[in-house]
Order: sequence, then structure tokens, then C-alpha cells
Amino acid sequence: MNDEYDAMRDALQAHIDESHEFLSWLGMTVEHVDDGTMTLCIPYDEKLTNTRPNGGRADRRPDIHGGVAATMVDTVGGLVLRTKFDRPVQTGVATISLNVNYLRPATGDLSARADVIRVGSTVGVSEISVESTTPDGETREVASGQGSYRIFRE
Repeated sequence: MNDEYDAMRDALQAHIDESHEFLSWLGMTVEHVDDGTMTLCIPYDEKLTNTRPNGGRADRRPDIHGGVAATMVDTVGGLVLRTKFDRPVQTGVATISLNVNYLRPATGDLSARADVIRVGSTVGVSEISVESTTPDGETREVASGQGSYRIFRE
């Protein structure tokens, strides 16, 4: 990683920590930023889980609510486009369409990696994979998604 992407990672993390209470409450961290790719993480926390239904298995911890993975897909899918902008801070991004496919329950820490598919003059598209650690320590994909985003250039 070079200094430009290190600085972008640090600036995004500072923005989450200081100005975005929801993402901060989730515990979201910016783990990796590079040209056309980005990874965000959220640690497992019981406050993010589904309520265990009556008769639920007490021998395992509850699964993370699917909305957390969807939030990660939307957030990292839009942010990764900024790695392709000449003016990443001044250029606006808003979600047009979001598709999330849930593959299996998320049972541990979450990591969402986004890759830029295309950035045009007014629309960008990214592809996202969300992984989670299993109780036995294995990492498995729990959701995949794609987002299209409106780009507002100055």
C-alpha cells in the first residue's frame, strides 16, 4: 500500500469515528484501501445479533442480524469508488441500487471486501463479498452483493 491509500484509510476511519455515529456504534473499521479495492470490518458483538427464538440452541451464540451485512455491502460498495476519483473527498456518492444475497448465517467477526467494477461519469458499480469467522475459526463467505451508485462530481 502506498502513502496515498494509507492516508485515505486513516481519513475514512477518522470520519467514521468522529462523524458517523451509526457506523461507529457498529464498531466498523477500515482495514485496507488500495486502487479499486477496500475492506471494512465489524467485530462480533451480541448487540448486533438476532434474538434467539424459543427452543434456540443454547450451545452456540446467536447469529448476526442480516442488516449488519447489508450495511457493510452498501457502505464499502460506495466508499471503494472513491479510490478511483481525482477528488475523492469532494465527489459525492449516493446509492441507486443495492443487491444482497445471504449465503449462510454470520457467526463471528465480519469482513467486507469491495472491488470496483466500473466508474463512469455519473454512475459507479462495485461488487462486494462479506465473510465471517465460524465458531471453529474457519472463515466463510456469508453474503455477496453488488451496488450501483450515483456520482456527484464538482
